[in-house]
Amino acid sequence: MGLGGTAKKLQKVIDAAEQLYSKMNEVIERLTKLERDVEHTSTQVDHLERDVAEQRALVEALAEQQGIDVDDVLEQADLPPEPTAADDAGEQPDGDADGTTVDVSEET
Repeated sequence: MGLGGTAKKLQKVIDAAEQLYSKMNEVIERLTKLERDVEHTSTQVDHLERDVAEQRALVEALAEQQGIDVDDVLEQADLPPEPTAADDAGEQPDGDADGTTVDVSEET
């Protein structure tokens, strides 16, 4: 094998490395955006939790003022079930967070 064959192989390795570098940069950008989105969503959830707590306090105060038993009303209400720890963590069996399956097999 001459230098031409070696140069071709070396060029293939260089091309593959450049593609990998480009893909890594894309993944890093996507992860950075995802981190920002998660932080923003977390802040929004914190604000919503505070708003709901404030509203609950006001409704309970108004209910007490009107002589309404809040616990009795809640027992009679048709509420969805309490979320479990797995629901809070966003875990879904055999799939991704959006319900799609994830293929983790290696490509050759």
